[in-house]
Amino acid sequence: MNGLVKTGIAGLDEVLHGGIPRNNNLIVEGPPGSGKTTLGLGFIYHGALDHDEPGAIVSFELDPAKLLRDAAGFDWDLQGMIDQGKIKIIQTSPAVLLSEFRSADGAFAASLVEMGAKRLLIDGLTPLRLYAEVNDMPFREDVHLLIEGLTRLGVTTMVTAEKDESITGVLAHERFVFDTIISLTREEQRRRVQRRLTVMKSRGQDFIGGSHTMRIEPGVGVHVYRRAQSRPLTSEIQPTSEERLSTGSPAIDKMMDGGIYKGSVTLVSGISGTGKTVLSVQFLTNAIREGHKTLLVSLDEHQAQLTRNAKSLGFDIQAAVDAGDMFIHYESPLELELDVHFDRIVKLVEEHGIDCVVFDSIAVYEMTSRNEVADYLYALATFFKNRLATTLFNYESPELLGVSQISEELKGSHLVDNIVLLNYVEVSTILRRAIAVPKVRGSRNLQVTREYTIGVGGLLLIDESDSEQSGAVPQLPFSSYYGLLSRSPSRQSPLIEEAMVKGDPLPESQDLPLEQPR
Repeated sequence: MNGLVKTGIAGLDEVLHGGIPRNNNLIVEGPPGSGKTTLGLGFIYHGALDHDEPGAIVSFELDPAKLLRDAAGFDWDLQGMIDQGKIKIIQTSPAVLLSEFRSADGAFAASLVEMGAKRLLIDGLTPLRLYAEVNDMPFREDVHLLIEGLTRLGVTTMVTAEKDESITGVLAHERFVFDTIISLTREEQRRRVQRRLTVMKSRGQDFIGGSHTMRIEPGVGVHVYRRAQSRPLTSEIQPTSEERLSTGSPAIDKMMDGGIYKGSVTLVSGISGTGKTVLSVQFLTNAIREGHKTLLVSLDEHQAQLTRNAKSLGFDIQAAVDAGDMFIHYESPLELELDVHFDRIVKLVEEHGIDCVVFDSIAVYEMTSRNEVADYLYALATFFKNRLATTLFNYESPELLGVSQISEELKGSHLVDNIVLLNYVEVSTILRRAIAVPKVRGSRNLQVTREYTIGVGGLLLIDESDSEQSGAVPQLPFSSYYGLLSRSPSRQSPLIEEAMVKGDPLPESQDLPLEQPR
């Protein structure tokens, strides 16, 4: 009775903190197509293959040929296990099985003892219920008879059952008598099928509650991805550093009082085309020069397109990828599942020791699952903070400041340490780009709005410090205007007014120096 039995189902043992207590009786419930039989097959097959625990499969509906076919679809050599005597398929009827359990020395029990069975799959409980109803027999008594028989056999048993959607308020009796209940769901969202797994109860152990993403994958079978929010804290004290990392732009670093603290989370918000991805590549390129391993999680552009666009600005990210200093992970938003996505990122980061990460763009998460995005972003931020990894969240905001939308919909502005706003400003029919840094935790950031351009080297801020021609029009330095962030800047200039009154030509615009790229 001691110890835990590993189910062998990818990810499920992690949810169960190592496995299930030996000799527990499990019930796996769910609607048709949710993966009950596949999960049960994996439980028996991997038990025999990986843990040297022979098992038997009792089927009322599927014949052995179909079970073998389904197993072959996952590259499982079920027939080989049968030939070795490690797995046995028994096709029978509910009446025969119940009669066997009424006898202490029936042929069924003898066959399990003969093969040394440690696991048993009964697929499924619904035929037993229908048999009892047709024969006007109390199903509750049959359930107790089944549980007593399984206990005598001394095997860890999994029973599948169709979920009775008609039950409202009153739980089916079998839920009370089984030790462990695993509930599977299958639902369609935006024409995509999503499967979820929830451990409802499991006597004698703790487990990770809540709904976990479940997939049926080729060559794997059932794969459970624990929910991202369930990652345990490694320490009550969050790692903190006094070290700062450069954004790749000395002028932006100055605005942030010296750069970005190592281990912090920075939100870069802006309208499309303002240079969020450019700033990300600029930051990662500089981080590589300083000896960091980097990751760009792209949800908008493929690697080839990113490489081409970066090359036009003087960034050779393909060389960084080839050298193993930068990893680019692309996933299509169309089939994105947050728990699966999180698991892949975590494995990349832990395997390669990555400590600088960019997500471009987190607006995709909102599109994928609006109800879960806030918790998911918090889980991402917490994971990277605990690793003291420096993180950039890019967010494409259709509004001007990008702060109210983040606060209202993503609920994300409170969990980031720094906020960088990129925006367009219209000045005399010309769109110019503006950057502001309204928030930098633990710093005295400059509360100013600066103009920048995008060129070789990334974001290049325009230097207004040497400007003395403050009355020049129509393109004046930003320091000559008010209300830039409102996109309706205004300025009263004696030179302009005098020229307009006299009908004289307006003064020429002044050419201002650009920041030198790193």
